[in-house]
Amino acid sequence: MASQDSFQEFEAASLFCPRCRRATAARQKLLLVLPGGNKYDYVCAECGTAVGAKTDNDPTNFYRTVPPPRRPRG
Repeated sequence: MASQDSFQEFEAASLFCPRCRRATAARQKLLLVLPGGNKYDYVCAECGTAVGAKTDNDPTNFYRTVPPPRRPRG
């Protein structure tokens, strides 16, 4: 029996582009680093049209951007 968690995350290699009117290679761009995960935008590699979006559930990048708390001098 196969495990339910056999695929952690998918990365799109090609998506349909409405401007090119065919499936083309897609590039992933990071839009936002959020507390709940990162938001990505997929754009057509040929014309730059937005063809999709994705939000992952990994908050580690968000917590790397927060500076450590200041310690009082003393």
